[in-house]
Amino acid sequence: MSERKERKAAVERKTRETEVRVALDLDGTGQYEVTTGLPFFDHMLESFAKHGLFDLRLAARGDLQVDTHHTIEDVGITLGMAVAQAVGDKRGITRYGQAYVPLDEALSRVVIDFSGRPALHMDVPFKAGMVGGFDTQLAFEFFQGFANHALVTLHIDNLKGENAHHQCETVFKAFARALRMALTPDPRSAGVIPSTKGSL
Repeated sequence: MSERKERKAAVERKTRETEVRVALDLDGTGQYEVTTGLPFFDHMLESFAKHGLFDLRLAARGDLQVDTHHTIEDVGITLGMAVAQAVGDKRGITRYGQAYVPLDEALSRVVIDFSGRPALHMDVPFKAGMVGGFDTQLAFEFFQGFANHALVTLHIDNLKGENAHHQCETVFKAFARALRMALTPDPRSAGVIPSTKGSL
């Protein structure tokens, strides 16, 4: 029996506004090294790696003196590119993933489909505009960038929550768990692209 192909990627993206480097192993153990210049965003990305069991090295430098928008969005774009590269033609993956994650009073649900069709539906009524220097409205930009470049359909709903930190953390953890489920190899579908079309 041949060994399963390593699902790793290294992506670098440079613009006049940002420079982002991502090294990703989809079959890791949750090891991470993250620096974006935004400590709360780092915390969310570290939670993503830990709860998805992805090994992630991510470094971003951006024009934070202007705004945090470019950095957060471009990290989403680059991470999406890395996932798309690492997963390859999607043979043998589960394809769909879903997770509910609670944190105290907050509860979020994330559902993902490696459909090849980028789409984002996000309904998260954050109770505060800022959390530790993180602009909560930019969470949408991160996930939009990810969905567009990982080529996934992504539904994100915060079902309950009164604390914006808890809302955001449950979203990122549920995202990690849903992604992990979708990317898990399905032993009954080894080597098969999970679509009647024969491609995704």
